Order: sequence, then structure tokens, then C-alpha cells
Amino acid sequence: MAKYRCKECEHVYDEALGDPDTGLVPGTLWADVPDDWVCPICGAPKDFFDKIE
Repeated sequence: MAKYRCKECEHVYDEALGDPDTGLVPGTLWADVPDDWVCPICGAPKDFFDKIE
């Protein structure tokens, strides 16, 4: 499972944890996150996230 960091606020989306507050259950892969999903902290769009190596 991968992690992705918001370039705007540094929030991390962890595929293993998902984002239950926005309806993404644990195990939701980044590819399966809807394109209209936004950062729950700052509202940045999905394309503002970079994969953490």
C-alpha cells in the first residue's frame, strides 16, 4: 500500500487507512479515489498529491 502527500498542506493519504470521513474505506487504492476528491484538510484537488517514495 502506498502513501500520497498533499503539496499544499502536507496531509498524507494512506491507502491502508483510506479516508473514512470522506467515504474512502481502508484499502482504497489511489487509482480508485474519485478524480473529484479533494484534500480533507485544505481542499486541494487530487492532482496536488505526490506519491511518497
